[in-house]
Amino acid sequence: MTALTLFDLVKRSMRKNIKHYYLYFFALILSVVLYFVFATLQYDAAVAEQGTGTMGTAFQVAGILLIVIAGIFIVYANAIFLKRRSREIGLYQLIGLTKRAVARLLILENMLLGIMALIVGIAVGMLVSRVFLLLLMKLIGYEAFIEVSFSTAAVTQTFFVFLAIFVLTTIQMVFTVYRNSLLSLFNSEKQGQHPRKPKTAVSAVLALLGIGLIGFGYWLSGRMLNAMIFFNMLAVLATVILGTYLIFRVTISWLLYRIRRSKNGHLGLENSLSLAPLMHRMKSNANSLTIITVLSAMTLTMIASAYSMYYSTERETQAIMPFDFMFENEAGLADDISQELDDNGISYQREAVETFVVPAEFEEKPAPFLEQATDIALLSSEQLQQAGVDVSAPENGEASFHDVSVSTLFNSVDLPFDLTFQDEVPTTLSVTEIAQYNVLNWSFFTSQIVVNEETYQSMKEQLVGETGETALQRMDGFHVAEEDMAAASAIYQQDKYKVSEPHVDYYSSYEGSVQSNGLLIFIAGFLGLVFLISTGSILYFKQMTEAEQEKQSYATLRQLGFTVKDIMRGIVRKQAFVFGLPLAIGLAHSIFAIQAASFLFRTDILFPASVAMGVYALIYLVFAVLAVGYYRKTVEAAL
Repeated sequence: MTALTLFDLVKRSMRKNIKHYYLYFFALILSVVLYFVFATLQYDAAVAEQGTGTMGTAFQVAGILLIVIAGIFIVYANAIFLKRRSREIGLYQLIGLTKRAVARLLILENMLLGIMALIVGIAVGMLVSRVFLLLLMKLIGYEAFIEVSFSTAAVTQTFFVFLAIFVLTTIQMVFTVYRNSLLSLFNSEKQGQHPRKPKTAVSAVLALLGIGLIGFGYWLSGRMLNAMIFFNMLAVLATVILGTYLIFRVTISWLLYRIRRSKNGHLGLENSLSLAPLMHRMKSNANSLTIITVLSAMTLTMIASAYSMYYSTERETQAIMPFDFMFENEAGLADDISQELDDNGISYQREAVETFVVPAEFEEKPAPFLEQATDIALLSSEQLQQAGVDVSAPENGEASFHDVSVSTLFNSVDLPFDLTFQDEVPTTLSVTEIAQYNVLNWSFFTSQIVVNEETYQSMKEQLVGETGETALQRMDGFHVAEEDMAAASAIYQQDKYKVSEPHVDYYSSYEGSVQSNGLLIFIAGFLGLVFLISTGSILYFKQMTEAEQEKQSYATLRQLGFTVKDIMRGIVRKQAFVFGLPLAIGLAHSIFAIQAASFLFRTDILFPASVAMGVYALIYLVFAVLAVGYYRKTVEAAL
């Protein structure tokens, strides 16, 4: 066979298989578009100007994850594509083509598809990259005009990445041709699994074990914060994954068998079109459904956590920095900056707060990661209120504890508890509140206790000695009008005011948090979108394949007088299971995973987590609707 004849055969094959090729071609183009957009952002001048070393590292790590996701997606789509063409591959060999010639034909087809996908994908990527760049800049707070430039480096990187993926798919094609016999190629679409009667006792035990493992993982996820936190994380991951596999592999199969048995074999049309196909394919689908469910949960957790961090940026910054900036025992510098703020017409409020730091000891060790003895700064609620800090006044002998860095570790501690200050005559305070905010900026580093003015003066008289071992400290705190924050921050960041590190103010901290959290949610959302489209497409492709395999059954049902509406009721029930169950279990997993990670947040994350999950579920629903639509077309054409 000449090269020209082989090329003609390739062209005829591609025209004949256009209905099969468009799925694989779509998978290739989509992967190229998304990766090229990501590579373009990685090399964009505006991103580089705003970025730091952390941003560059984040893009590199995310790029590797994107390559892995895209690679798995394309290889899996190619496997479905090859399975649907297995009969054609067998026919080529039956008419006299050698396996080598068939492999060359498939390789040439794959090369042509790859070249076209790269050209189309890069062209589309250039068109949509500006949208993603604008979104990224919006998230990190960049307001200047943005112009997207053509990146040769992005094109080159995309080319070599997908060249490597095409090599993998080429190996996959060659392996399919040489591994399978003619008989297996002609029967591949007929392969099914006859559901065997499960061993009642064993299946029941394993079914309950799957549910029990997931329940144990959920229970442990709410009790992870102790000295064995890393072991707990591994235990939760292992039990949830194994439990999920048993749910799909055993529990559901056992339940479906019990349902069929309860009907004495009289399933009816709807159950025959939903329950029976699920039983036949549950064993082969258990692995893929488990992987999709677990990875969906991890993706949801990543997206919800990233969105929660971005959503609560302002409140989190306010919690750690009650003052716009603060001077510690530097009244002279506070006077200087006050004068400079006045000269620049900046509105502000300045108040001095007195405090002193003394060693204290908890009645018992409050949490695994905290020491029983620590240094504590005492402050008066009255002075803080005058300084503009929203804090309540405790009763005599009582106190509120303020330290954002460790406050979440006290979630399991029963209130009130005693805190003893060591002196010749030890003084004990009853801590009645663990506040989720500081009363001094985080740069002060020490945990803070707030008491009322009377208690403060009494303890000051007792604990602050004339020897100077415990000395009074003066904190000059500034509150700046919102419209003047940027200008005041620029003044505060001048070298002449930098007497110690860290030298931080509210505005620059907030801007830095917006940039890092904006980058985090962009990368998490981008990877989540890629993963969601990949897994949704995989499920959609599998349902398309199953629809083609079941087409003859639909034709028979139509000939018996059943309407399209009758048949579709059973099919919709099947799709609700195939798409709905992994999503439902994945959502449940992510809810408990977010709950386990809630100690990272000091604000309510219910709204951002709900929004992330809602959007995720909505996109999944789109794929389910597409699958139902394809089934409807198949049923309508089956007569």
